[in-house]
Amino acid sequence: MTTTEPRAYPFASEKLDLDPLYEALRREEPLCRVRLPYGEPAWLATRYEDVKVVLGDPRFSRAAAVGRDQPRSRPYPAGAGAMISLDPPEHSRLRRLVAKAFTMRRVEQLRPRVQEIANGLVGTMLAEGAPAELVQSFGLPLPIAVMCELLGVPFEDRAEFRRWADAYLSTSKFTPEQVADARAQLRDYVAALTAERRKDPQDDLLSALVAARDDEDRLSEEELLTMAETILVAGHETTATQIPNFVYVLLTNPDQLAALRADLGMVPQAVEELLRYIPAGAGSSQPRYAVEDVQLGAVTVCAGEPVVVDRSSANRDESIYTGPDELDLTRREAPHIGFGHGAHHCLGAPLARMELQVTLHTLLTRLPGLRFAGSSHDVVWKSGVSTRGPEQLPVAWDRA
Repeated sequence: MTTTEPRAYPFASEKLDLDPLYEALRREEPLCRVRLPYGEPAWLATRYEDVKVVLGDPRFSRAAAVGRDQPRSRPYPAGAGAMISLDPPEHSRLRRLVAKAFTMRRVEQLRPRVQEIANGLVGTMLAEGAPAELVQSFGLPLPIAVMCELLGVPFEDRAEFRRWADAYLSTSKFTPEQVADARAQLRDYVAALTAERRKDPQDDLLSALVAARDDEDRLSEEELLTMAETILVAGHETTATQIPNFVYVLLTNPDQLAALRADLGMVPQAVEELLRYIPAGAGSSQPRYAVEDVQLGAVTVCAGEPVVVDRSSANRDESIYTGPDELDLTRREAPHIGFGHGAHHCLGAPLARMELQVTLHTLLTRLPGLRFAGSSHDVVWKSGVSTRGPEQLPVAWDRA
């Protein structure tokens, strides 16, 4: 099935289905040529092992993408100076400054507070009665509240920064001018918060970053503002996207849901399997550029050529997983790469895992008989953004 013309990418998809073309590509053309909506053509890696090489091998560089016409789904490339656009050691220097906020130990210390937030949100749902719209009632406010407290952002400003986050993730939902305006507003907001923390430091991550900038000279002002913006937007997005995805997938796999309800000790492993199974991203960007010729399978990626990876395809690789297109909450095969791999492995993965564990346990214990309010056809899906999932998910439950 080798083709000389680059395929249009991302491939067509409905809801959370994975395009069957991925399976054919993994089998017959695991490294193929694609063209994203913007930028130059690229190689696309679809197999698990190839994806790990591209993400983890220093011969593939993120920093080399800066200044290039990067293959991407949005009109604008990732900004120079953001952690996602850097290679070690510069990337490592910035990552170390915030990594202590996301260690397993620190995350477990946060678990009681996350549980308290989750209980409060479900309590409101119960008080108001079924049906409820899960995204606005629980899926968004839980991770936003957690990130506000961690970073030190006033929770009452959540509607504004959620709007800014939507613009950051836009592929076609907003115009380039609207995206630029939202980014400028977010930068002004973060700059104002930073100025407040300089006058009145608090016990939060933003104050720690300000101290690293002012007292220890380990950050430039531009790096400080860019890092705070990135944490604010990306810090809640994975969880906010996956909470309704998890619920939708469980409700459409009633046998797996029944097994989980019967044994809530399965929750941590269920989270891992759901992260593997659900294609939360609408394709891939953030290309890596080869800094020398690299052999990937039968293909030589020449120095200077970009490669994008599809982690959702890698997580369905039949050479790694048994029955990869089936949801199996007891699965204990190779670790998924939903959070990436290598130097750019998601910094907030421990926090996202913990929030998702709290979410499943809370929803299944506090909302007995959780189900669609109506049917799965009443779910409204996102469009024009780089994440996949419900925009509205009406749910109901049994009365106590």
